Amino acid sequence: MLALERIDTSGPAFRAEPITQDEGAAMFRAALNLFGKWDITDEQAAILLDMPVRTYRRWKAEGPGRLSRDGRARLSNLMGIHKALRIIFTDPARGYAWIKAANTAFGGARALDVMLGGELTDLMRVRRYLDAERAGW
Repeated sequence: MLALERIDTSGPAFRAEPITQDEGAAMFRAALNLFGKWDITDEQAAILLDMPVRTYRRWKAEGPGRLSRDGRARLSNLMGIHKALRIIFTDPARGYAWIKAANTAFGGARALDVMLGGELTDLMRVRRYLDAERAGW
């Protein structure tokens, strides 16, 4: 019979370093390119980033302002979605098109429709799905 062994959990828990403003700005610039590849509107991009369209258009033209913690998390999830699609699809165009394709995993909705729910958790749902899909690779 195996005996249970006590594990020391008193040490510090792992916490990722917060995303800096500079890193957030770089992700915003990358997201602009990604939104172009996904062929989405400024209105849709603003929903994904949870900001007014007017702010999105100003940042798009002039560069991002100060990004909130939520904004940086949204950008991080968008970059994770992009990365997963680039790993899953060897042809980048197929990965870009996947965003707008109906998907049984989302009840027939498109991944973009899920993400346009507007909540950070909507982006996370798509990212988790893609991460699970590529987990076996």
